[in-house]
Amino acid sequence: MSSRQSPKVAVIKGGPSSEREVSLSSGLECAKALRGEGFEVVEIDAGEDLCAQLAACQPDVVFNALHGRFGEDGCVQGLLEWLRLPYTHSGVLASALAMDKEKTKEVYRAAGLPVVPSTLASRLEVEAGHVMDPPYVVKPYNEGSSVGVYIVREGSNAPRLSEDMPAVVMVEAYAPGRELTCSVMGDKALSVTDILTDGWYDYDAKYKAGGSRHVCPAEIPAEITAACQDYALRAHKALGCRGLSRTDFRWDEARGIDGLVLLETNTQPGMTPTSLSPEQAQKSGISFGQFCAWMVEDASCDR
Repeated sequence: MSSRQSPKVAVIKGGPSSEREVSLSSGLECAKALRGEGFEVVEIDAGEDLCAQLAACQPDVVFNALHGRFGEDGCVQGLLEWLRLPYTHSGVLASALAMDKEKTKEVYRAAGLPVVPSTLASRLEVEAGHVMDPPYVVKPYNEGSSVGVYIVREGSNAPRLSEDMPAVVMVEAYAPGRELTCSVMGDKALSVTDILTDGWYDYDAKYKAGGSRHVCPAEIPAEITAACQDYALRAHKALGCRGLSRTDFRWDEARGIDGLVLLETNTQPGMTPTSLSPEQAQKSGISFGQFCAWMVEDASCDR
């Protein structure tokens, strides 16, 4: 980082992934907050000319507000390492690992963290017959924001997948119960949020007005709160995450602590003021502007 009084921050947003619109929203809000904290900010819509745009604006720090593939899977992190530009969030390896849901589960299992059974299968296998006994979930193994999620109920036929689903998908035993999530900021687990929705917590429930309601801190037993925080921090460390991450859970309250399982870890959580991670930070007394500023101050290469 340069010695100038107010570091120049490039907020990269948008990009070519299926989560482009969410990223544009995150980037806009983060840029606004960072300006409010006194930073000089340049906003960049990350396209094929990203390298040229970064060379032109010569930032001291890159704030990564991208979501989904290319921005969250290690690709842009590798570019920033090559350019030796300090950046926020996780590095190349942790980003690539966490974006691959099946490899993430392998890391979870090795760390002794609870998960449901899952496997990778071709879309042809999935459509030909049940890969596992229903109920189960079919989803891309390398997308976020619940993009392309199919729930196959007991008594249902094998699913017909949309054309935009990848050739290889993840098939995962359905985990009943409540949707909980917990962010990690550096080396500290934040509050736990209970996400209430009328149906599956899919893309629309996450991002459309009224799609879901957040209860933070979650009104759950202290034992479950502590377990979520412990598991989220252990997942963050096991994957090698840096800066901010958020781990999602399902909890079958009828089974107590045995009903708590990890679903995935997000290395680029949504970053609007009402997104889950900023809400959890606020419960710890950290304003949205302070939250964004902390990420800039935490930025580095070799993450």
